[in-house]
Amino acid sequence: MFMGAKADNSAHSLISSGLVTAVLLGTLVGAGALAQAPDPSAVAPSEPTSIALPLPEDRGASALEQALRRLHTTASVMMIVAHPDDEDGPLLTYLSRGLGARCTLFTLTRGEGGQNVMSADTYDALGLIRTNELLEADRYYGVKQLWGTEADFGFSKTQQEAFSRWGHDRVLYDAVLAVRRERPQVIVATFVGAVSDGHGQHQVSGEIAQEVFKAAGDPKVFPEQLKDGLQPWQPLAVYGMVPFAPINEKGMMFDYATGKWAPAEFKNYVTGETLKGAPSTDATIAVGNRDSLLGRSYTQIARQGWGEQRSQNGGANPTLSDPGTANYHLWAVAPAAASGAIKGSGDLFHNSKVSIDTTVAALAHLAGPNPPSWLSADLQKLSASLAKFDSDRNGKTGSESGHLLAPIYGATIQLRKRVQDDTAIRAEAKASLLFELDAKLVDFQAALKELLGIDVVAFRTKESRVQGGGFRGNSADEMSDSVSPGEDFNVRVHTAASSSEVRVSKISFEMESGSTWQQGEALSTSGTAPYSDAIFKLKVPDSAQPTQPFFTRPSIEQPYYNVSNEAWRERSFAPWPVSAGVEFTFDGVPIRVAETVQTLQRVTGHGGYYQPLIVSPAIGVSVTPEARILPLDGGALPVKVTVHTQAAASGTVTLSLPRDWQADPAEAKFNRTAAGDTEPIVFSVRPIDGHANADGTFDVKAIAHSGGHDYESGWRSVGYPGLRPYNMYRGADFRTRRVDVKLAPGLRIGYVMGPGDLVPEAIEAMGIMPHLLSTAELTSADLSAWNVIVVGIRAYSTVPELTAAQPRLDEYVRNGGTLIVQYQSATFPAPLPLSLGRIAERVVSEDSPVKLLNQTDPILTSPNAITPADFSGWVEERGHSFMSTWDPGYTPLTETADEGQDPQRGGLLVAHPGKGTYIYVAYALYRQLPELVPGAYRLLANLLSAGAASSSR
Repeated sequence: MFMGAKADNSAHSLISSGLVTAVLLGTLVGAGALAQAPDPSAVAPSEPTSIALPLPEDRGASALEQALRRLHTTASVMMIVAHPDDEDGPLLTYLSRGLGARCTLFTLTRGEGGQNVMSADTYDALGLIRTNELLEADRYYGVKQLWGTEADFGFSKTQQEAFSRWGHDRVLYDAVLAVRRERPQVIVATFVGAVSDGHGQHQVSGEIAQEVFKAAGDPKVFPEQLKDGLQPWQPLAVYGMVPFAPINEKGMMFDYATGKWAPAEFKNYVTGETLKGAPSTDATIAVGNRDSLLGRSYTQIARQGWGEQRSQNGGANPTLSDPGTANYHLWAVAPAAASGAIKGSGDLFHNSKVSIDTTVAALAHLAGPNPPSWLSADLQKLSASLAKFDSDRNGKTGSESGHLLAPIYGATIQLRKRVQDDTAIRAEAKASLLFELDAKLVDFQAALKELLGIDVVAFRTKESRVQGGGFRGNSADEMSDSVSPGEDFNVRVHTAASSSEVRVSKISFEMESGSTWQQGEALSTSGTAPYSDAIFKLKVPDSAQPTQPFFTRPSIEQPYYNVSNEAWRERSFAPWPVSAGVEFTFDGVPIRVAETVQTLQRVTGHGGYYQPLIVSPAIGVSVTPEARILPLDGGALPVKVTVHTQAAASGTVTLSLPRDWQADPAEAKFNRTAAGDTEPIVFSVRPIDGHANADGTFDVKAIAHSGGHDYESGWRSVGYPGLRPYNMYRGADFRTRRVDVKLAPGLRIGYVMGPGDLVPEAIEAMGIMPHLLSTAELTSADLSAWNVIVVGIRAYSTVPELTAAQPRLDEYVRNGGTLIVQYQSATFPAPLPLSLGRIAERVVSEDSPVKLLNQTDPILTSPNAITPADFSGWVEERGHSFMSTWDPGYTPLTETADEGQDPQRGGLLVAHPGKGTYIYVAYALYRQLPELVPGAYRLLANLLSAGAASSSR
């Protein structure tokens, strides 16, 4: 809810005296979420950025001119893609920044099934990382971000496979909801729903982009979406990016998903027709052109944004200027826009097949073929006034230009009111008109904000009174980014403007939905025009919920998310707990700015940065690791419990155990004397004799008891340096199971870590502490100190010294060592030649049958007898980067394949150069081991023991 604040009379020149009543700064969180329009009186960020400072492109003259571009157009576009980094960033940047179009990026998944070169986070934690990475990229593109509820379950080869996991209706529902909420004139997709897309999930996004073109405007499709006032919406055109895949002389394309050639056929999912041959280029956009206002090309800006998605690319290189274009094929056009405007290939709005009027005056057509005469006249006048403003403002100051723009803005407010009050306009048409006029009011306020140099920053402060002279030249206080239920805290709202004619009339706060954050009058105010500061005291209600993802799933086996609040469906995150809203007045019109309350954090070397204030529980409890097999020697299992407190606290920790299990100690005390104190408590857990021999998993839960409350969950910050973190919550649960596995004795294991590598933890769980090899050891140490060396996933790509050390590793093998290389994403050296071929083959179905080719080979027999049963219960995939060809010195030990795929024998190769053993394994052990898949442990144990088995042959 919003709470008002009383202004201090000493700052009467800026803050009006008397009680500042509650004012609606934006749509209340959780209420009216399906309403058609943003609040016309507010400029509130839908997604606060990781810092409160805009990009250089969004400051000063550049920001002003872009705001004015938006004022002059009603163009709107939605791009639909499958994963973060699938988007056509240069096109989005051109549309948003160059054309002034209102742009939305709708991404089906959060990229949970991708790789991660920045941290060890996988699955849903990786989804949080990639969400924040794409939000950073979106700042460069200049777009609004929406999400589907689908989860990336890993590589898929066909759209049929992806639809079988997600469900066609679920995907279409999400897309229809997004289109009805955002009401774009044009839909674009980077994929076309054909084999040229190279991924089943890509194909789904291309198909759905076309299907939603018809479905969103049909009131019979998902009518439940319309019950809260949402209206159907018919886009005017839908495009797909012209595929890059070449077509050979036989009319065939290579399908990189399946590794097979397929006919070059493209289905039009709007008409049902099939296009044979390459789709035509109907729209060509010069995204490589330099924008003189922005100082570089749209491609250069977008590539910098794309580089923010570091978990996938490690960071982008600077992009050179080039005359590149974005080429799109028109799949369908609505009758209202079907008359061609020009000959040849134009842009998305005007080409030989499409003509969409994006002028402000054209909004009258939303009222039907015969709009009210007063509406057409007023919109024509508005359009003419904006054109006159452009010429009249030349040579004038920002304040002088503001005086010219303010009455046009005021007239638009009155126009909106007249539309709202006119009962003759049918409901669907009125919803469309109000939506567009509200968007224009937001654009007006953005332009006036830049013209008048208005600035607002709200942040947590340790002060209760504004010091004399204001805070000019100073910064915010460094403070914790978290508050807990029941906690009091102060917020300072700092405002500034370049014109002394700007006045602050109201300051208020938007709170988390359903909560009653207590706020009294301002504790202190200070300042003279054009600067002011006010400090307010807020209190977190006892019922406040933690700041956490609203989208969750019970396990990674569920390929979609459940959402805790349907009003937040398709958002990036739940709304931040508290935002400050400031209403300015200038020439009698309101200019409202809403900013998320921030905290100032500081990192040595990086300096200070803003982080949104969040809510965390008073106490969190977590268990590490989350899963581990029972010790092979029958000993006790160590369970490490960490209690994290937001303030001084004391209590006890107990474990909830399976029946016939015991813990030592049975109870442990904790006493934290300061906020943030942590100290792990280690319990020794074991089953009472004979009670862990059954198959299946056993669950242990940690519970912290303090102040009459029980705490059974904790959180960790997910992210990496340079990326906004986000807290991920999970129960303080630990999972274990017995695995029948044996290892050769006397193993000394060296390990070269790959990105996000958890395999060393699995080796440790089997009773051997692997030594993590440093780059110095790779290049100069005596490698014979280890009788086994394991290379982690993608390590050849992330550890450059590894390739340089290959001659030493080859010698190590020839002298009797065992070298195990897990899957790699690119060509890498080996003692004997092997090749991934044209594409790195994947076997994506975790249930694909595995055939053992040589059941007498020591790797399949010692010390564990490997059978097809060891490949049961796997998750996500069999593996990827199966070798295509290899030297005759290698022996393939297994064969597997997805349905319709050629048999893959390059997943487990063994060679014996000299006295040693070299093994390449493409099977995704790194995904199976954290899930306690027994067969993965047994296979890994045999690989580690291969040298001993080989020497005994």
